[in-house]
Order: sequence, then structure tokens, then C-alpha cells
Amino acid sequence: MSAAQAHAASPPGGADPRDVANAHRPFQTGRVTLWLITILIATNFAWIVANNENFGWPVVAQYFFDPTVMQGLSVSLGLTVVAMLIGVVLGLLLAVARMSQDVLASSLSGLFVWFFRGTPLLVQLIFWYNLSTLFPEISISIPFGPTLISWETNSVITPMTAAIVGLALNEAAYMAEIIRGGLLSVDRGQAETAEAFGMTKARALWRIIIPQAMRSIVPPTGNQLISMIKATSLVSVIAMADLLYSVQSIYNRTFEIVPMLMVAVIWYLLITSVLNIGQGYIERYYGRGDRRTATAQAPAVQQEATP
Repeated sequence: MSAAQAHAASPPGGADPRDVANAHRPFQTGRVTLWLITILIATNFAWIVANNENFGWPVVAQYFFDPTVMQGLSVSLGLTVVAMLIGVVLGLLLAVARMSQDVLASSLSGLFVWFFRGTPLLVQLIFWYNLSTLFPEISISIPFGPTLISWETNSVITPMTAAIVGLALNEAAYMAEIIRGGLLSVDRGQAETAEAFGMTKARALWRIIIPQAMRSIVPPTGNQLISMIKATSLVSVIAMADLLYSVQSIYNRTFEIVPMLMVAVIWYLLITSVLNIGQGYIERYYGRGDRRTATAQAPAVQQEATP
């Protein structure tokens, strides 16, 4: 094609037909239509629920900040914090033990995880609550020797201690696998480099391995925390006055079952929503290293792409 023909084929104004700088994205009719349909359905559903008298929204508003409900909420939050703290610490120890070269420590850790992950949490709570039927006394003694000290099981295993032990041990089994997966995600060369600089294994684990593993540990740990909030509702079966038990005690008296359950549901949703926001901030905090690396690499990639 000659220069004259190429000039004649070009559009008016001298614009290159291959130039996409001034191109416009087509209007996405399908996506906008789906959004409108979704919003319409969601709005209609919300309208139906809000105007359904069977939900008893005036009763929900009346008991939402009731002292009994607030006391149960504080118990649920307290159980969650204590059980999670114990579960994380114990899970870290179990994860390190399972990754160690010591056969005894690795076997015992694996046995713990196998048992507490393999049995339902509800069964574990009932077992701890009824421990006195198996062992009327809890004692510390020399194996096959005299007893040093003992307590009545019922005086030690109260509903509170049964709930904490059951929730914490179950959580520790799951956290052990989460932490172990996070530690395995860190390059082995990091630990070898730390050892070459004379750092002990414990110091290298605390200062180098764990901070890098947090990017893999935080998301599933956030999920476990949310699951723990909901799992505290199971302690109501052992007469522990948590949030669910509190609303049950009210509707057993007022027979307003659905409105009181809605009170519990809304509180659980509010708590998990706050935890989701906090989880997002923590993930961004531990992911800032990846963002800095990507930002630093972007100019180099652009320079290599430039002819």
C-alpha cells in the first residue's frame, strides 16, 4: 500500500485506528440490569420482613438492651476472648511440637489434634460438664503412689470452667493446624539464614518466622474467631447464661419465641460484622510488605516493557 493510499484509508482528523487512548467502554447493559434486579429483590424482601408482624419488631426493640440480654452478651464475649487466647497460645505450642523432630512431642500433638477435631464440640462440652460422673475427685498424685492433693470435681468443674475448657481445647486443635500451615508457608531458607547468623531456633521463630507466617495465619484465625462467637451458643445446654440462654429464659416466660431469637440473631450479626472489619485492618497491616514490593517492582516492569 502506498503512502497516498494509507493516508486515504485513515479516518478524518489523522487519528490512528489502532489508537485506543480515546476509546470508550461499551455500556454494560447486562450488568446494570442484574444490579437493578438484585436491588429490587433485596428491597422487596426487606420490605416484607419489616412489615411482617410475626417477627414482633416492637418486642425486639423492647428487649434488645434488656439487662438479662446484655448480661448474656457479656458472658458470650468473655467466653470468646478467654477461649480464643488460650486456644491460640496452646495451638502455637501444639503446632511447634508437631513440626519438631521429637517423635514423642509430635505424636502427642497429633493425637490431641486428632481427638479434639474429630469429636463434636457439643459432646465435648457435655462431657466436661458431667466429668464428675466419671471422676468424683480430681487429684494430683505420684503414678501408682500416694495422692498429694485432691479436689471434688463438682467444685472445680462449674458451668463456667466446663465452657472455657471445652471451647479452648477445641479451638486449640484447629488453631494448631492453622498455625502449622502458616509456618510451613514460610521459606525454609529464612530459618537457615537466621541460624547462620547465630540466632536460636526460638528467637528465629519469634522474630522472623512467625511475623512472615501471619499473612497466612490471620485470615483463617479471623474465621475461627467468628466461629467461636457463634459456638458460645452451645454452652446454653450446660446451663451457662450466655446470650442464647438469656433470650431463652425470657421467651420461656413471655412466649415471644421468634422476637427473642431475632434479638440474639441481630446481636450475633453486629458482633461478627465488627470482627470482619477488624480482620480486614489486620490483613492489610500484615500485607503491607507485599504492597511495597509490588509498588517497587512496577516501575521496573514498565521500563522493561518500554521498547
